[in-house]
Amino acid sequence: MNFENVTAVKKANVYFDGKVTSRTIIFPDGSKKTLGVMLPGEYEFGTGVAEIMEVLGGSMSVQLPGSDEWQTFTEGQAYNVPANSKFKLKISEVADYCCSFVE
Repeated sequence: MNFENVTAVKKANVYFDGKVTSRTIIFPDGSKKTLGVMLPGEYEFGTGVAEIMEVLGGSMSVQLPGSDEWQTFTEGQAYNVPANSKFKLKISEVADYCCSFVE
């Protein structure tokens, strides 16, 4: 996967004491994605806009909003997170991801 004609924001997004990091890229139309890495751990994120999370490497166990069940997504899979919600993650191995913001 290659992105062309984008702007990369130099400053990293750092969460959970550095266990989750990402970089923002901005496309010519103003849309944004983040490319990041999650180290093993348990996390909860909130989002204001809908997101599409693509797993580029490793795996993620995810509890999506409104569900009591955990689903595991592996390399090449993606899941959707609705706007104005929170979701939980359990990471057992290093996970590489791309998050697309849907506005």
